[in-house]
Amino acid sequence: MNQIDPGTPTWLAARNDRTAFRLLLEHGPLTRSRLGELTGLSKPTASQMLARLERVGLIRPVGERSGGRGPNAITYGVRTDRITGVAISILDRAIQAVVVDAVDHDHPIVQIPTDGHERSPEGDVRAAVQAACAEAGIDAATVSRVVIGVQAAFFVDGDELSFTDTMPGWPEVGARARIERELGLQVTIDNDVNLATMAERSSGAAQQASSFALFWMGDGLGVGLDLGGVVHRGASGGAGEIGYLAVPRTAQPLAPSANDFTDLLGGPAVARLLGDGGSGETLAEVLPRLAHDDDALSALADRVILAVNPLLAILDPSMIVLGGPTGTAGGSRLAELVADRVDPAAHPKLAMRTSGTGAQPVLLGARQQLVEQIRDHLEADISLAT
Repeated sequence: MNQIDPGTPTWLAARNDRTAFRLLLEHGPLTRSRLGELTGLSKPTASQMLARLERVGLIRPVGERSGGRGPNAITYGVRTDRITGVAISILDRAIQAVVVDAVDHDHPIVQIPTDGHERSPEGDVRAAVQAACAEAGIDAATVSRVVIGVQAAFFVDGDELSFTDTMPGWPEVGARARIERELGLQVTIDNDVNLATMAERSSGAAQQASSFALFWMGDGLGVGLDLGGVVHRGASGGAGEIGYLAVPRTAQPLAPSANDFTDLLGGPAVARLLGDGGSGETLAEVLPRLAHDDDALSALADRVILAVNPLLAILDPSMIVLGGPTGTAGGSRLAELVADRVDPAAHPKLAMRTSGTGAQPVLLGARQQLVEQIRDHLEADISLAT
């Protein structure tokens, strides 16, 4: 991008155009008059901004608005067909995906079963992009980037995956490079719980927290660490892999055979707490019973506090958020029971909350990253308009 000297007419025009573009993203389609009101600039200047943004293909006329006397005013909106992305969550036996555009429209989420299919990074991502675009009625040729949530630790600098038990066919080194080379996409890979943590900060229960830990409980376990608005990933991307941590001796009366926290709080353990009776019910099948089973909630809280205590001792966050399928199913009652088990003298200001990001927190975090990436890319084109 060309450098523009501050204070010159070209610099001022570029700054005004960026302001106009952001207002169109924030408010949706606007008329020339309304854009002038929001920017405090004259109608002729607003017209010039719209003309420049339309010339480089960032906006286009999308309709008309009646203003009373005289002709209807044309409304302009941000183009969503120039660049799109796909948010992807790689699960154990399925892939979830959704199209993302500059204005963050709600597109349908697709789920692709992976059982019986040969797996590879490029194959999984190709299938996700094609299915998401077909469901949304979007041309797959407009997809330029993907953000992928994986049930593994990812070291960005080395393009290295670890703890990849649920990702058959994905290599420990070079997955991102393979996808970029084979599919011609810009690729961001991140741990699924880290993406959920970003969503919790931006639109969930932790929006006002100075720091928090998202304790994710599902078939597996994980912890997302947000320290002052920044997700802590660790030196090699493995921060928060609490499922592999050995349980303390105090867990012995609760689960005598548990060796690590996955044995204590993972999917099979929670299913047993909810009385699957050895029938082989999955976590998803038994979780609807959790909120109505006081004994199971209390027993689960006894286990959760054993995992929460190390987080409190090491991090002392202002908030713990219970998330993932199990944390969400337990709801506010589980959060209350776990809070009752926290030492109030040691942590008098701790808040215990249930996740507030809905049913798809990983995709939500990936979507939010993609929206920012797409908007940054489009804004970079504004210099071409001046």
